Amino acid sequence: MSVIAQAPATPGVGSPLLNISIFALFVVVTLVVVFRASRNNRTASDYYAAGRSFTGPQNGIAIAGDYLSAASFLGIAGAIAVNGYDGFLYSIGFLVAWLVALLLVAELMRNTGKYTMGDVVSFRMRQRPVRAAAATSTLVVSFFYLLAQMAGAGALIALLLQIPNSNTVGQGVVIAIVGALMITYVLVGGMKGTTWVQIIKATLLLIGAAIITIWVLGKFGFNLSALLGQAVDANPQVQTSPTAAPKELGEKLLIPGLQYGATTTAKIDFLSLGLALVLGTAGLPHILMRFYTVPSAQEARRSVVWAIWLIGIFYLFSLVLGYGAAALVTGGAQRIATAPGGTNSAAPLLAYELGGEILLGIISAVAFATILAVVAGLTITASASYAHDVYANVIKKGQTSPDAEVRVARITAVIIGVIAIAAGILARNQNIAFLVALAFAVAASANLPTILYSLFWKRFNTMGALWSIYGGLVSCVLLIIFSPAISGKPTSMIPNADFDLFPLANPGLVSIPLSFVLGIVGTFVGGRQPVEEGKYAEMEVRSLTGAGSEKAVTH
Repeated sequence: MSVIAQAPATPGVGSPLLNISIFALFVVVTLVVVFRASRNNRTASDYYAAGRSFTGPQNGIAIAGDYLSAASFLGIAGAIAVNGYDGFLYSIGFLVAWLVALLLVAELMRNTGKYTMGDVVSFRMRQRPVRAAAATSTLVVSFFYLLAQMAGAGALIALLLQIPNSNTVGQGVVIAIVGALMITYVLVGGMKGTTWVQIIKATLLLIGAAIITIWVLGKFGFNLSALLGQAVDANPQVQTSPTAAPKELGEKLLIPGLQYGATTTAKIDFLSLGLALVLGTAGLPHILMRFYTVPSAQEARRSVVWAIWLIGIFYLFSLVLGYGAAALVTGGAQRIATAPGGTNSAAPLLAYELGGEILLGIISAVAFATILAVVAGLTITASASYAHDVYANVIKKGQTSPDAEVRVARITAVIIGVIAIAAGILARNQNIAFLVALAFAVAASANLPTILYSLFWKRFNTMGALWSIYGGLVSCVLLIIFSPAISGKPTSMIPNADFDLFPLANPGLVSIPLSFVLGIVGTFVGGRQPVEEGKYAEMEVRSLTGAGSEKAVTH
């Protein structure tokens, strides 16, 4: 479903030396921040939840930083530039998804849990099997999300350092460097250092996007219709590969159906994508874990309000970024689709068109910051889930010291980083908004049904939780493996293979309802297990009032 550069690479843009210099400056500044933050990492609460010391506005900015990933900045801009209206549907889906997270899970999760999603779903269940299932799900979701961010890193640096798509080794080295920096942030800074990186990154991203948006609109007298008209006139068609027939654009950039309206299967695929986007956020472990960094439920609510405002404003910017790239980049959508990095190059190319090498370097450093911050957040979430849920509560049965738990988390972070580097090299030219949509599908399938049933359904039991998590996880991953996203098309991750037995590129339409059904069936199959009414009552009171929930740790 994504557009990948298969044509000969167009020349890179900007000065590689200048781009590297700006990157290096950002890395040095953020490493200083991380090292300073690491001085207070004395306890497990400090490492996992930043000592619950962040205010609502601070955490809201950090949530926006975590959520506005490379998919939001690079992937969506490119999708809009090449697919018009259909590309903007990603922005709409990502934003609407926050309403589900706000209304159904954010505050309740924060009040009930301690560090991870496993704390919540195992609250009134048998601890060991449910925690193991929750940790497995967290690791898989984090892997898919990391895949997208590492692919974004490869695409961005390929463009800026003028490394062609055919140079797998060169792009692989770049992705490995990003992975090494990510691991350093997590090992040294923990959640506190990672949060400060998120705050810096979100601020830079919003300022950078605002500058480009105002600049683009200013070129058209702040007339959005004039901008859209120029995008239409400049792009009569686009050819995404030497062998593909040219795709007509023009007026189609402004109406639904350019990407998802050609066939009945494409329309169903769009419905599946929309379902995954809207329901996925409420099941993303690295977003849910953010709510544990504030000291109270009131601050958790404030952080969500701040996050929604910032995220909503950014997605309005993305509309101008996408159509601005189509209208102003020399060569239009054709240049964007076949540049090093594929469609993910739209925002950097637009920056170069507007402000030359300096603006390109600054915006690219912001994009680089976006990738580093998000992968750091994902890595600490995945490593914390394994250390806290699997090592401390399943393997050691709760008989372990916090220091040992944090040590295992750090080791896990290194292993996750290495795996993410290898997978990122494989997916380096995919549209990253599309890859993130797969992560949303896995999160919505494996996590959301179990979270909702745990919070709101009294009869829900251990068997139902296991059926829901594993059933949703396995079905979603298998459908992805046998979908056109992996093989069967020139745009697939493995274009030369052909085992796409499932017709939809995003499996959410099948796997999400299946997981809800499996949770119900599993609950009745395991109906002989007694429902601990006292535990459910305690969970209900705690989730709604915050009574007994984790407080801030002071030193």
